Amino acid sequence: MSDTPVPKAPAFVTQLDPKYGELVTVAPGIRRIVANNPSKFTYLGTGTYVIGEGQVAIIDCGPRLDDHVAALLDALSGEEVTHLLVTHTHGDHSPSTEAVKVATGATTYGFAPHPENAVDESEAERQDAEEVDGGDEDGGDEADDPEMHRPDTEFVPDVVVGHGDRIAGAGFTFEALHTPGHISNHLCFSHLESNSLFSGDHVMGWSTTIIPPPDGDMGDYLHSLRLLLDRDEDVYYPTHGPAITEPRQFVQSLLDHRLRRESQILDLLNDGPLSIPEIVAVLYAAVDKKLHKPAARSVESHLVHLERQNRVTQTTGETDESGGTAKRVKKVTTYSVR
Repeated sequence: MSDTPVPKAPAFVTQLDPKYGELVTVAPGIRRIVANNPSKFTYLGTGTYVIGEGQVAIIDCGPRLDDHVAALLDALSGEEVTHLLVTHTHGDHSPSTEAVKVATGATTYGFAPHPENAVDESEAERQDAEEVDGGDEDGGDEADDPEMHRPDTEFVPDVVVGHGDRIAGAGFTFEALHTPGHISNHLCFSHLESNSLFSGDHVMGWSTTIIPPPDGDMGDYLHSLRLLLDRDEDVYYPTHGPAITEPRQFVQSLLDHRLRRESQILDLLNDGPLSIPEIVAVLYAAVDKKLHKPAARSVESHLVHLERQNRVTQTTGETDESGGTAKRVKKVTTYSVR
């Protein structure tokens, strides 16, 4: 088996004082309030952004937290909320949109409702911690309330926006960018007045992004990263973590990281068929074993992508795991280079 070193992760930016419940100015005309929902899904919490003054837009109203909604609405007392933009329908991003809509009468904007085949991260977390957002290859702190992060299957946008569509309000203009990969309905929003990008979970300065099949798609994710390399925004504001002030370099580092992982997997398979756990055991030998299951999701995403390119093939067989008088046959899937 090849002695394949683990590639260095991108230079993550992790310094952030969340100031829970406080609407803080992060740039002229841009404010953020962070929900108190820190977890391995969310880093220190979900950042809800307010753009404009007097008449404002909100991006990602946040999780199922009454206190967060109350703090947001209280901070905006005396201002008019006209637009509610949703990057995607994971449970830490969009569920509070409905409550804010009811309170303000604002119009909601998004790509599509929650996809039927998207992995329920909270359910996977309850079962075996297979879904993690954080750290190098999706590590992070313990999730504190999986129910809070349950997908938002009820969200339906008032206005469906696609790639390149413009959303205009009083003093602000956004260009929607369809950036599938993490989830198929993911949007980033380019704020034209500040030349900044609200990048949701597509690009997060504090971590890599989980790409959970079947709806999460590595090919889409790599394409969506390359899409951003052709743009010139000066700063990214992810929903989790601090601003990314050198976005092109950071996006390139994320792309390079994923391509190195892909090369590593192919190098290992050149020595013979391997299962996903066997690949993880080598690539993540230096990583805490409690993170091996989430790492396996990243490896699976890469393998699905490589299969679609006809670069690897999978074979499912059976292995005898009998112990004593008990007989147990387990199906095992291995992957080989074509």
